[in-house]
Amino acid sequence: MIFRILEDQFAQKAREARDADHRFMQLALALGKRGQGRTWPNPAVGAVIVKDGVIVGRGWTQPGGRPHGEPEALLRAGEAARGATLYVTLEPCSHFGKSPPCADAVIAAGIKRVVAAIEDPNPEVAGQGHARLRAAGITVDVGTCAAEAAFDHAGHFRRIRDKRPHVILKLAVSPDGKIGVAGGKPVAITGEAVRNRVHLLRAQSDAILVGIGTVLADDPLLTCRLPGMAARSPVRVVLDQSLRIPGASRLIGSARETPLWVVGSDLAEAAAATRLGATGAQVIRVPPANVSGLDLPAVLHALAGKGITRLMVEGGSRVASSFVATDLVDEIWLFRGAEAVGSGGVDALDALPLSKITQSQAYKVHASETFGKDTLTIYERA
Repeated sequence: MIFRILEDQFAQKAREARDADHRFMQLALALGKRGQGRTWPNPAVGAVIVKDGVIVGRGWTQPGGRPHGEPEALLRAGEAARGATLYVTLEPCSHFGKSPPCADAVIAAGIKRVVAAIEDPNPEVAGQGHARLRAAGITVDVGTCAAEAAFDHAGHFRRIRDKRPHVILKLAVSPDGKIGVAGGKPVAITGEAVRNRVHLLRAQSDAILVGIGTVLADDPLLTCRLPGMAARSPVRVVLDQSLRIPGASRLIGSARETPLWVVGSDLAEAAAATRLGATGAQVIRVPPANVSGLDLPAVLHALAGKGITRLMVEGGSRVASSFVATDLVDEIWLFRGAEAVGSGGVDALDALPLSKITQSQAYKVHASETFGKDTLTIYERA
């Protein structure tokens, strides 16, 4: 009987410890999201330091990727970090880059235990950070909220493993699967609340991509227009094979304020590239595709080489269809409005049916939200 009581008490304490680990890691994940879109090429890491059940330090990766989340939390904790537990959404780095290893800072601060959500696939880390901590006598537990951390750090993982960014396709469609009216003219599919959510997604992305067709038809600005968040605007990327983006476009007019990268073919005229460069835009050249347009894997490889980890694709139906057809979409944000457009409207994925996403075994539903009459379903790779 006594043995059973002790066993139950032990099990209860273990549950309470797991619950506490989960709760503090959820906070670390929320903190890490603050850096999304601002830390590339580094991952946006969140960190929380807890001592005797009390939070004594919080941190997240700062703009430009430095300082990392761990030293930010350690700085705020100060001497209270000694003997405390560090919760971190990604394995602390163990190599010298543009800053010293985070693992060394954790050891020097006297942290007693580290709870990491997931191991870093970067070959320069890849378990070495955890090994260094354990060698210093620190208890290391890995795996709390691992699935959530993998989702949040998908851009970092994709860039390391596949040499391309994590691609997020945003679509706003009517109940009958249209994104525009006849003639390709834009139409308000969803309401103001959805527009605000889209601008927040822009702020959490490293770059946003459209095709030249969208630029010619809509003359978009592609910035984050939430109040006070203009500085969080992503790099604007335009697929423009022949480098024909108009000099009078709003993108060109704002190229010196918000970065604009124009991706053209190797075969595009040098004079056109020179003209764009003079406006402040940066020209990236990639090979043309075998049939038409640009080689999309080459485009993504070039963007990853420049540090982009999270790419939001907000182009028209042809660009969206091209990314889906080449299996380069990792996450889909599918907004649905309440009003039908009609049979003459523009299909969301050009010649591809929308079921290529919604009924495909390649994707599964990750989350959903409601905005009045509008809805959002987020899909991720299965």
